[in-house]
Amino acid sequence: MSFITAFFYDRFMAKTEEACLKEWRHGLLKQVRGEVLEVGAGTGVNIKLYSDKVTKLVLTEPDKHMRKHLKEEADNSHLENISVTSGAAEQIEASDDSFDYVVTSLVCCSVTDLKACLREIRRVLRPGGSLVFLEHVAAADGTSRRRWQNLINPMWKIVMGNCHLNRETEQAIVTEGFDIIQIKRESMRKALPIVRPTIRGIAKKPNKRMQPDAATPRH
Repeated sequence: MSFITAFFYDRFMAKTEEACLKEWRHGLLKQVRGEVLEVGAGTGVNIKLYSDKVTKLVLTEPDKHMRKHLKEEADNSHLENISVTSGAAEQIEASDDSFDYVVTSLVCCSVTDLKACLREIRRVLRPGGSLVFLEHVAAADGTSRRRWQNLINPMWKIVMGNCHLNRETEQAIVTEGFDIIQIKRESMRKALPIVRPTIRGIAKKPNKRMQPDAATPRH
C-alpha cells in the first residue's frame, strides 16, 4: 500500500468501525489469551482490544507505511510483551506450534496466496489452537452482488492493494484443515455494497496432525 493509503486508511474505515467493526472485533478478541500472533495487523486497530490474558502478542505487517503506525500503537499498548515484525502471511517467521491463537482481521482478502497463508497459520498454531477471523468475502453465487464483485475485481485488486472482492475464505479455511466451531455471516454496515458480505468466527487446528494425502508420493 502507498503512504497515502496507509495515512488515510483509519479515516476511511472510521464510520464502518463505529457502525459494527469495533463491536465485532471486541466480541472476538475478548476470547483470545495466551501467546497470540496477529497476521497483517495494519495500523494496529486491534491492539487496544486485547485483554491482559494475552501473555505475548506478535504483530506482523509487511507494508512499511502501515507498520509505522502499528509500531506507534504497540509502543503505547497496555500489554507488556508485544512486538512488531515485517513478515509476510505466506511465510511466517515463527517455529511450528508456537501460538495459542492467530488473528486475521480484513487480511485474507489481500494476501498473495490464501492457501499458503492458511497453511502457515495452521503450522504455527499449537494443536488445538484457534484461528480467529474477521473477513469480507464473496457474496453468494448467483446474486447480483456476486456478479458485480466478479466484474469489478480485476481493477479493484490493482487499486486496493491486491484486495479481492470475491474470495471464498470460509471454504478455504475448511479446505486447509481447520474445524470451524463458531461463525457468523453479516453485512458490514456503512461499507461499500461490494465489500459488505463478511464472516467472523473461530476455527480450530485439530489436536492431531493432518495425515498426508493418499495420492501424495512418499519419498
